[in-house]
Amino acid sequence: MPKTNRPRRGSLAYSPRKRAKSPIPKYKSWAEYDGEPVFQGLAGYKVGMTHVVMVDDHRFSPTEGKEITVPVTIVELPPTKVAAIRAYRKDTNGEHPMTEVWADVLDVEIWRRLPMMKSHESEKALNAIREAVTGGRVSDIRAIVYTCPMEVYGIPKKIPDLMEIRIAGGDMGKRLEYGLSMLGKEIPVEKIVQPGGYLDVTAITKGKGTEGPVKRWGIKLRKRKHRVGRKRHIGNLGPWHPHHIRWQVPQLGQLGYQQRTEFNKRLLKIGENGGEITPAGGFLHYGDIRNRYLVIKGSIPGPVKRLVRIRNAVRLGEHKVRVPTIQFVSVQSKQG
Repeated sequence: MPKTNRPRRGSLAYSPRKRAKSPIPKYKSWAEYDGEPVFQGLAGYKVGMTHVVMVDDHRFSPTEGKEITVPVTIVELPPTKVAAIRAYRKDTNGEHPMTEVWADVLDVEIWRRLPMMKSHESEKALNAIREAVTGGRVSDIRAIVYTCPMEVYGIPKKIPDLMEIRIAGGDMGKRLEYGLSMLGKEIPVEKIVQPGGYLDVTAITKGKGTEGPVKRWGIKLRKRKHRVGRKRHIGNLGPWHPHHIRWQVPQLGQLGYQQRTEFNKRLLKIGENGGEITPAGGFLHYGDIRNRYLVIKGSIPGPVKRLVRIRNAVRLGEHKVRVPTIQFVSVQSKQG
């Protein structure tokens, strides 16, 4: 008899598939960088998708040099400002925050997210960080930044989203001084990303609630003789021994609302005027773009209006930066 090959349905790579603790994604690794100090990340809000016509510049592609239609995702970038600079120390148990220096002037909306500080000895904290940097006890310098959703037309909230972004480049002293010079200011987009470059895009996916094993794991429907009224159930819960249900058995549970990262997404354009890309009638369930925006090739995780975090690509490989030539951007109404 021929040997049957039946690989398991569904990937166990992301198990356990639980809901994310926060709608703000978290990064545990950053790209290697050696140069002038710079922030290694951005934050924006997903607007929607459209398509562009561009010249195919991939070498050895069958359509190289010809115009092709490419689906793209738009991410709006409201101002992302630096609230504080935090220093980290490292021991056998990993990295731990030492202390941070907060900006003297912050937007009023930030206190919707944080309890208002009654007092903060900035000079004392700064001296402690500089002393640790001189002694070689600082392993990393990161910035605590916050977004300004109140300046986005399509986001119905005022509470900023708070997150950490790594400062890379040069020694720890240069990183610290660069971070201090940016306290209370807006993060410059041009120094972080450039058209034609590659990015990692992270967001919390669209939540679907509790789903059965057919949709959650992709198992097959049971045959007529086997189902006895249960067409979408699994055939059995596993062997007799071990005498418990293993976690590898596909069962119902949470689907979606989990952090996912898309690696090496190509940035096609950085725009200043949102009116040049907003379709007639605005984007569905979002509206008009009134801030800077990014045009990213392909789709990205998450629904419309969700926070999207962007960092420099950590698995760049042999990808090279090529400035794209965009001939046409569709602004046709998406309302049918």
